[in-house]
Amino acid sequence: MSQQAQPAVDRPPASGPKRTDGRTARRPLPLRLLARPEVGVFLGALAVLVFFLITAPPVRDGSSMANILYQSSTIGIMALPVALLMIGGEFDLSSGVAVISSALTASMISYQLTLNVWTGVIVALVASLAIGAFNGWMVVKTGLPSFLVTLGTFLILQGANLAVTKLVTSNVATDDISDMDGFGQAKKIFASSFDVGGVQVKITVVWWLVFAALATWVLLRTKYGNWIFAVGGNKDSARAVGVPVTFTKISLFMLVGFGAWFVGMHNLFAFNTVQSGEGVGQELIYIAAAVIGGCLLTGGYGSAIGPVFGAFMFGMVQQGIVYAGWNPDWFKAFLGVMLLGAVLINLWVSRAATRR
Repeated sequence: MSQQAQPAVDRPPASGPKRTDGRTARRPLPLRLLARPEVGVFLGALAVLVFFLITAPPVRDGSSMANILYQSSTIGIMALPVALLMIGGEFDLSSGVAVISSALTASMISYQLTLNVWTGVIVALVASLAIGAFNGWMVVKTGLPSFLVTLGTFLILQGANLAVTKLVTSNVATDDISDMDGFGQAKKIFASSFDVGGVQVKITVVWWLVFAALATWVLLRTKYGNWIFAVGGNKDSARAVGVPVTFTKISLFMLVGFGAWFVGMHNLFAFNTVQSGEGVGQELIYIAAAVIGGCLLTGGYGSAIGPVFGAFMFGMVQQGIVYAGWNPDWFKAFLGVMLLGAVLINLWVSRAATRR
């Protein structure tokens, strides 16, 4: 007697924890936060602030904090375009002396030709943008590393600043332009102060935050921001998908030129005169603020908010050492420690963020 085969019945899967592919598993919140380039520097800036609030009581005063923010803003305004350029995969070693070149141009054009100072301001803007465009064009067209191209520009500007100033003014500094037409109007824009609760705050602090918000919007919400990340990650791949690599890189160098112009105008209208030998070494501070802010040296990664905190750390340390009564020569030592620490933290964060 034959038996009839029973139809197969699909059993429901056994209950238990759901298994997920490591590639699609959602990372824990702490790791996702660490993946943000600005989180590490924010915690570092907070730690530095607390440290100096404890060790340097004058820091707790409102006027002292306003001075710290002012020092941070003069670094931060330039650190922003430098950071964007680094995200785009390039460096600019001429940014420090370019600030002085811009101020010298505006001052000498206005004073020596007895023109309204706004004429000098506009000429300086054109010159600064031209220097940035030259750097970008040389990097793109020759294929040379931006380190070498901008090092050459750095030396050219450094020598020209001193030589031209001595030739035109017979001195190492420009003449005082405070009594010239248009000076008062320009000072209100570039170097004025306003009162907040009895504390004088420099206008550069406001400009710094405005530029940071604008740069953040550009990076996160615009096509141009996508281009910056793309060319910094892999320019050949970016070009293959239609990204205008040449335009993006040259425009980034021109943004650095714009930043140099703005800070140069602040220096000119804050002090009425410019020392032609200044600016050397500032480019390292701008780059360090960007690196501490989470921008990788290899490009393709970073933010605009991170360099804000990086610049604040610099201003905090620079002024905090003075308020604490320590030898200000230690500032460069702190600078080196912060830079090495930031590089190590960035390395650890990038590994932790990608660890499965």
